Amino acid sequence: MSLSQSFARSRFARFVNSPTGRVARIVAGLALILWGYTQSESVSGIVWIILGIIPLSAGLFDACLVSLLVGGPISGEKVRAACKDS
Repeated sequence: MSLSQSFARSRFARFVNSPTGRVARIVAGLALILWGYTQSESVSGIVWIILGIIPLSAGLFDACLVSLLVGGPISGEKVRAACKDS
């Protein structure tokens, strides 16, 4: 079994690619962006804003970046299909 298949079968993959997981990523991204905005006078505030864009966009566009990192598909729909196949 490949690493991407193992990831697709994990509870973490199922959660992250569920509707609840997508909402959690969107909320986390917004929280990081807002935190960065409150610290925007410093470089770290800008870094937090940039980091917040990653989970926000992943949640909005149904992308699973962890799956991509382990060699699987980036599409949340394809990861969910792999979860169902197991």
